[in-house]
Amino acid sequence: MKNYLKLSALSLLALCATAPSALADVSAVHQPDLGNGKYKNPVIDADYSDPDVVRVGNDYYMTASSFNNIPGLPVLHSNDLVNWTLIGHAIAEMPEYAQVGPDVQHGNAVWAPAIRYHNGEYYIYYGDPDLGIFMTKTKNPAGPWEPLVLVHPAKGIIDTCPLWDEDGRAYIAHGYAGSRAGVKSIIGMIEMTPDGKSSIGQDRIIYDGHIENETIEGAKIYKRDGWYYIFSPAGGVSTGWQEVLRSKNVWGPYEVMNVMDQGNTDINGPHQGAWVDTPDGREDWFLHFQDKGPYGRVVHLQPMEWKENGWPVIGVDPDGDGRGEPVMTYRKPNVGATYEKANPQESDEFGGIELGKQWQWNGNPSALWYFCEASTGTLRLFSHHTPDAKSHYDEANMLLQKFPSENFTATAKVKFCPRVKNGKVMTGEKGGLMVMGYDYADLALESREDGIYLVEGENYKADKGAAEKEVEAVKLANPDQDIYLRVSIRMTGAKKPKAKGDYKCEATFSYSLDGKKFEKIGKPFNVREGHWIGAKVGLFCSRTWASNDSGWLDVDWFRISK
Repeated sequence: MKNYLKLSALSLLALCATAPSALADVSAVHQPDLGNGKYKNPVIDADYSDPDVVRVGNDYYMTASSFNNIPGLPVLHSNDLVNWTLIGHAIAEMPEYAQVGPDVQHGNAVWAPAIRYHNGEYYIYYGDPDLGIFMTKTKNPAGPWEPLVLVHPAKGIIDTCPLWDEDGRAYIAHGYAGSRAGVKSIIGMIEMTPDGKSSIGQDRIIYDGHIENETIEGAKIYKRDGWYYIFSPAGGVSTGWQEVLRSKNVWGPYEVMNVMDQGNTDINGPHQGAWVDTPDGREDWFLHFQDKGPYGRVVHLQPMEWKENGWPVIGVDPDGDGRGEPVMTYRKPNVGATYEKANPQESDEFGGIELGKQWQWNGNPSALWYFCEASTGTLRLFSHHTPDAKSHYDEANMLLQKFPSENFTATAKVKFCPRVKNGKVMTGEKGGLMVMGYDYADLALESREDGIYLVEGENYKADKGAAEKEVEAVKLANPDQDIYLRVSIRMTGAKKPKAKGDYKCEATFSYSLDGKKFEKIGKPFNVREGHWIGAKVGLFCSRTWASNDSGWLDVDWFRISK
């Protein structure tokens, strides 16, 4: 086999060419299914923020925020609410009419979606804080999904959720982004056409939370026993709690009840998610996120019970005050069957012709950025030049995936092939391993005047336009050989974290020439989250000049391990 940089791993690009029905992966670093009829939280220890879930028959489907990352709107599947598989995305490429500007738009676009099933079709609605309410739908949740429809143009509307009522009328409950709307801590409602494609009339505030529920948002609307219920988080992303509003009239007035907060647990800010039941209707469950700083907003599963007074309690209620608190371990939902362990993809052996489902770019991808060579099981990343980029933070061709757990190692087997022109290696190309947030660090092979170097770089305050700084460089004696690049992520925060700020982690880079003995390089890097997302890990290949051709980085495999 050619000595190309072949990054093999159980799934970094989600197996460069697997069908949507690919066999489920089992995580090497986090397993919520304890195998004894119980589970532990989080059920997904990765940044699937603002999760929403719908049950259709025996199947559960989840979606989550994706912001500017493409493909966007992830779609996950489960049969028991504990074991989840990433089956696709609803947005393969963001159309111009759904973008506020050119790439890269950190933190913009797809905020807090809701997924629903209506008249034989799956619908996802999300609020773009700059453009308005968008919708896409399909008959097959694994895709493809129909092109995005702008249902309601507006500025400041977020966290949208549809409801089709028994009388045929349809509504969207939502929150407001103070950064765009100029006001927050309120819940709104707007009527839409029964086909769900456009709004009717004006938006209307239905609840003001300024006094008792500051920063209320994330509205998820349901109807039960003649009551309209809106599940809404309040108090802020990392420190808030879960409220439920109810009314006999969709337009209100709404009563409000606090149904879950942190209580005496270590799960900070438990809120924003989805109420679902089991197929027999006998059990109710709630999925929500917890903000873990650089690790992002991870997904928890809580038992839920409807009380005789018509209010739900989420989690457990040890003091009987009607306000629950989260569980760390609990019995699994009784769905009438036992299912095998499954987790969102992590490693990748690059054995097909498509990128794996766990990978995302910082913006709309180009076919010219990569090539999946199925015959050799190799991913080739061509170097790309972004003219106005101050650093890698501004480049859309960063191929990244979510952190899969608090402590893990990512290793890639690569070979660097810089461009040769007139018999001379061109300088200014590099490619390798990346940890990206507001700050970033990388371990890359770089072409220089006197040879190929292995370089660790870091960029603190990359989001503020800072330039990358070299930490350590090692000249390679044999630049044509395969190199093994590794980054180890280790949690360094409090043992019993109670807030987002307690979650801290560091990245340590190392390399190997034989895949066995690894040498540390540089110094530990303090990892920060990104803009509304957790930090990510992955691959890149870039250059500092414009040309009619490029060099590349071959990746044999990418593997996540303990």
